[in-house]
Amino acid sequence: MDTSPSASPRATAVTIGNFDGVHQGHQVLIRRALTYSQQFGLDCVVITFWPHPRVLFGKPHQPLTSRAARLRLLQGLGDLRVLELPFTRELAALSPEEFVRQHLLPLRLKHLVIGHDFTLGRGRSGQPEVLRALGAKYGFDVDQLPPVEVGGHVVSSTCLRELIGKGDVATAASLLGHAYGCEGLVVHGEGRGTGLGFPTANIAIPDTMLPAPGVYATRVVVPHLGRTLQAVTNIGRKPTFGDHGLSIESFLLDTDLNLYGNELRLDFVARLRDEKRFASADALVAQIRTDVARARDLLTMYF
Repeated sequence: MDTSPSASPRATAVTIGNFDGVHQGHQVLIRRALTYSQQFGLDCVVITFWPHPRVLFGKPHQPLTSRAARLRLLQGLGDLRVLELPFTRELAALSPEEFVRQHLLPLRLKHLVIGHDFTLGRGRSGQPEVLRALGAKYGFDVDQLPPVEVGGHVVSSTCLRELIGKGDVATAASLLGHAYGCEGLVVHGEGRGTGLGFPTANIAIPDTMLPAPGVYATRVVVPHLGRTLQAVTNIGRKPTFGDHGLSIESFLLDTDLNLYGNELRLDFVARLRDEKRFASADALVAQIRTDVARARDLLTMYF
């Protein structure tokens, strides 16, 4: 990954965005730029920003993907170069033409791919018609793509936040083109799961957005072992045992691995139920057994 627009040895096809979540709409833009670059012998460059503009201006923001996960997903789309620009007040103050001159012309831009609602520059003043005029002046063309729709939803990071916030991870996955997930370190919990016969890996709360509290069928990716495991994951406050802070607890199926201190990735495949308070520990154990059986059925297609 690069952080400055160094001169490119070949002319480029470029697309620009925050690419939070790297969803199907983003993927269409990037694949269009890749296709164009392959057809005309150009390099493909994906320009993105960190931190998110909302963070710079003090607005609430929970990203859908971590910085590292976003880079991994972008690079997995093909033969491309990722250019991550630090989003500063100086960058935000650039006019569309200043941005083009400082950050796009050094790349020898020939083809710019943008989304249906894309703007560039100070005050969102770089509307598509402005960019086309700049293209005519500086020698690049602008390819604006229509919205991407999946299952009646216009794919966007905003729509995904709404779905994930409701716990609808299955629909979110169809818009993403991959399961929604998060990464976190395995930390010590209270040991209550072990006492119930369901020892769990307790995941540190990440900076990225979590699905709504509840119980989920999940895949657990263990990078240092190169393994992917089935799991039942609870996001919640363990109301059966009193008032607790938010936690993420994953019961790994068919393994007794000790993963303390290791980084895991959770992929949320399906929502099983809401979190609820049970009348007794025995009633909770009976429900967990039902959750495990349902999760096995749902996860079979992924293994």
